[in-house]
Parts: sequence; structure tokens; C-alpha cells
Amino acid sequence: MGRGLQARRGDTEGRITLRLAASYLAVFLIVIVSLSVVAYLLISGDIRDLLEPALATPQGQQVLQSELRRVMLALVALDLGLALIVAVASYLLARAAVRPLELARRREERFAADVAHELRTPLGVIAGVAQAAQGGDPASHDAAFATIATHALEAGDCISDLLTLARHGDARALVREPVDLYAIAARTVQQMQPPAAQRGITVELQGPSVIVDGEEGRLRQLLRNLLDNALEYAVSKVTITIGSYAQTAEVSVEDDGPGVEPALTTTLFERFARGSRSRGSGLGLAICRWVVQAHGGSIVLEGRSRFVARLPLGNYPGTERVVAE
Repeated sequence: MGRGLQARRGDTEGRITLRLAASYLAVFLIVIVSLSVVAYLLISGDIRDLLEPALATPQGQQVLQSELRRVMLALVALDLGLALIVAVASYLLARAAVRPLELARRREERFAADVAHELRTPLGVIAGVAQAAQGGDPASHDAAFATIATHALEAGDCISDLLTLARHGDARALVREPVDLYAIAARTVQQMQPPAAQRGITVELQGPSVIVDGEEGRLRQLLRNLLDNALEYAVSKVTITIGSYAQTAEVSVEDDGPGVEPALTTTLFERFARGSRSRGSGLGLAICRWVVQAHGGSIVLEGRSRFVARLPLGNYPGTERVVAE
């Protein structure tokens, strides 16, 4: 069924491309034929003027007809050659014009499929809890409402993540300003301390102040997702290191957990990539890659459980370490 759907999509794209190319070619043919007719009339007039003294004789008429045929054949040959070249160019131009539209349509279809895939579970839970709570006592109603609210919030977060991934992953999606990666990391660590302490995990932040040209909200999302991922697998400690070298800022987040499963290393930053121990939606690391790429950087897994995000360093003078309040 999937191959059949892809084949139909390809057929639709091919038909649109051919129709658009035919339109380009038709416009060209109308123009070139019109020009050829005008050229034929002008050239034939010049030939008649040159042969005017001999046109009254059969030999003169024969020469005139021969010259006119030669001119017509030359114009037709020229038009056919140009039409062939323009036909190829029209097809290539039509493909180039249709391709972005087709990619946008595929992104929309993928987004709709992702939403349907991810919302199926929370909506099913909400429906099941609501049905089970019918006719129950007030205590069961309160528990049902709490469960419904939790899953509704999770569904909202999932939609927000998918909307982020549906945007262009480049600088056009950002509102840039000078931001301090250390300050963002310190604030993120402070916000994540309660769940970390509850699990008995120590979060250590080290490194100097590093200024980059970026969007603070997105960079905070990057740090939060990386830290949340580390806390999910850490045993007792997570280390966040901020640094820079040459023209590159570097953020690394490492936990002392069992590490990434070998089977996941090739698809780690893809949507819905989840291991056997994962409890998340599988969108966190995909969001991280989106944010880093939008800032012109890269993110990789180094070693067992050390994620390293590299961003272009801002052209600002060094500052003292900034500690979030």
C-alpha cells in the first residue's frame, strides 16, 4: 500500500510537471512561429525586390520560388531546433518549479501522519478514562480529571514539538541576539534540580561564559531536552560542560547511565527514535538537532552517552562567567 501511494504521488508530480512544461513550450512556440512568419515576410519582400526585373520571366519565377522554399526550410529547421532545446529547458524548469511545492505537500502529509500517530495514544487514554468514570463517585471523578488533564498536556507538548520540526531548520526561523550559553545552562539546571534531586542525581555545570548569536528560547529548549534525556538514563550524575575553541562554541551533556543502545546510533536524532528503555515521545533529540542546525551548527553522540552540540561562536569580546539568579 505504501509503495502504491508513493507511485501515485510520483504520477501526480509527473503529470503536473508535464503540463507545466507543455505550457512553457506552447508560449514559446506561439512567439517563435509569430517571429518566423514576420521574418519570412520580410525576407521574401527583400528577395522580390532583388528579383523584380526578372519576375516577369519563367526563370525569374522559378528562382523566386526556389529562394522562398529555401528560406522557409531554413526557418522551419531553426524553429524545430529551438523548439527541441526549449522543450528540454521547459521540462527542467517545470521540475524545478514543482519540486518545492511537492516537498511542501509531503511535509504537510508527514506532519499530519505524525500528529495522528502521536495523538492516538493520549486520546485513547482520555476516552477510556472518561468512559470508565461515568457513574462513579466524586473521588474517582477527580482522579479521572487529573489523568485526562495530564494526557491532554502531554498531547499539547507533542503538537508543539511537531510544529517546531515542521518549520524550516535554518536561520530564517530564528530571532537572533547575543546570548550566554553558560547563563542559559545555569538557568536550565536550576529549573531541573527538583526532579534530579528526587531521583538522587547530581547535575554538575562547568565551563566559562560563551557568547553566541542565537535565539535564547530555542537554545534553552536545546539544553532542556539534552538535560531531560540525560536525567532519564543517569544513575547518579550528569555533567554539562560549556566551552569554545576557534570559532565554535561547544555544549556537552554526559550522564553515567548505560549509554545509547547500539541499534539506535544511526537513527538517534530522527523523529520517534526510541530505545527499549525510553519513556519519552522520541522527539526530544530531533528537536535538539533542529535547533542546532537552525543555528548553523551540528550535534553528535561521542562515546557512550555524551552528546555534543557545536554552534558558531558570536563575534563578541569575552565576558566573565554569568551565574543565573
